[in-house]
Amino acid sequence: MAKPNKETLLDWYRQMVLIRRFEERCAELYQQGLIGGFLHLYIGQEATGVGAVAALGPNDHVITAYRDHGIALARGVDPNRAMAEMMGKRTGVSGGKGGSMHLADRALHMWGGYGIVGGHLPLAAGIALKMKYLEEDGVVLALMGDGSTNIGYFHESLNLSAVWDLPVVWLIENNQYGMGTAVERASGAKELIRRAMAYSSEDGSGMKMGPRVDGMDVLAVYDAVSEAAEYARKHGPVLVESLTYRLEGHSMGDPQRYRTKEEVESFVVSGPIGRFRHYLTETYKGVEKALDKLDAEALQTIDDAVEFAKSSDNPTYEDLISHVYVD
Repeated sequence: MAKPNKETLLDWYRQMVLIRRFEERCAELYQQGLIGGFLHLYIGQEATGVGAVAALGPNDHVITAYRDHGIALARGVDPNRAMAEMMGKRTGVSGGKGGSMHLADRALHMWGGYGIVGGHLPLAAGIALKMKYLEEDGVVLALMGDGSTNIGYFHESLNLSAVWDLPVVWLIENNQYGMGTAVERASGAKELIRRAMAYSSEDGSGMKMGPRVDGMDVLAVYDAVSEAAEYARKHGPVLVESLTYRLEGHSMGDPQRYRTKEEVESFVVSGPIGRFRHYLTETYKGVEKALDKLDAEALQTIDDAVEFAKSSDNPTYEDLISHVYVD
């Protein structure tokens, strides 16, 4: 596993800041009524998404849940098309018919966010089965929230991936709360990574239990997912748990009565972007100007994306009834 160079690290910083600014602007647009439906922000979890996706190659596949904007941007989805999708415009990545929870890009092997909790996990297993059947080189990165680990989709999908030795990295984004319920109040296994033991045997077959990684540290996530992906390519599924924290509510309108302001503030102080910026300034002398430039460029990119989305057309009736059947 090659150590990332300065150029790569600066690009990770750019991605994290871009995701943060994208999400902040989406919150504003939602309040203005320009984004409809549900909106689940990724603010606070940027290091997990960027670090995990950075560990993949172009032939690998990514699938995630409905908190998907950050993953899509990290995978390389055009911010203009992502913002257009958020606003329901026909120039969006899903033609304006998916919205916030359904960002996908076939060319990037980014198979989208899914609105049903855990509903994408059997699909991840299916993609991996297809890859193994056709002897394709690659892995599937399947991200999920901690709340999805208590439902049937999770257990069925992980079980089959272990039975068939599928090349999947199952990544739990443990942001401490399933909607408004703390993990320790909902899960018999406080360390969610231990669920891998149910699908492994004493002889070492089945699922590998990966690490519980500091999800606020992009380097730690990158290292963990890189190792897991390398193992999955050769041997079969790995379960990894990233300990992160969402700084906003479960979705817009969440009153957040289940946690204190002091708790949230403690994670703001130790947030992923600030931590990574500190690491970069300590590692590379005189890098502050480059970081400031990336900050400014991220803001401009989001401004441009908003203008692109606002000036785009709404889907037509013909758009609505298209892509229902395959010729």
